[in-house]
Amino acid sequence: MTGPDQQRQLAELEARIAAAKAAHAPKPRADEHYSQANLAWRMVIELVAGLGIGFGIGYGLDSLFGTLPIFLVLFTLLGLAAGVKTMLRSAQEVQKTKQADEADETGAPRG
Repeated sequence: MTGPDQQRQLAELEARIAAAKAAHAPKPRADEHYSQANLAWRMVIELVAGLGIGFGIGYGLDSLFGTLPIFLVLFTLLGLAAGVKTMLRSAQEVQKTKQADEADETGAPRG
């Protein structure tokens, strides 16, 4: 039979083995791939939405005032600019999040 001292040592050994397995367990790569794809689709949708809204407003103003496609071109370009600005804001948000995660992993202070 084993004594209480041997049982305690066995429990400590099992805990160390479990900690070592957890430290060397591979991280799932599929989640990272899907998050990058979701980010790409989000940026594409933001750009297309900006273009669509600008086109719609310009077309509506042109039909309302009976003008040449002046407002259509103007608001389509403004929609493009708004879409690009929103895409850049999303990219900066993701970059800040990634930098914060890397700082947490290395133990460096955020700043």
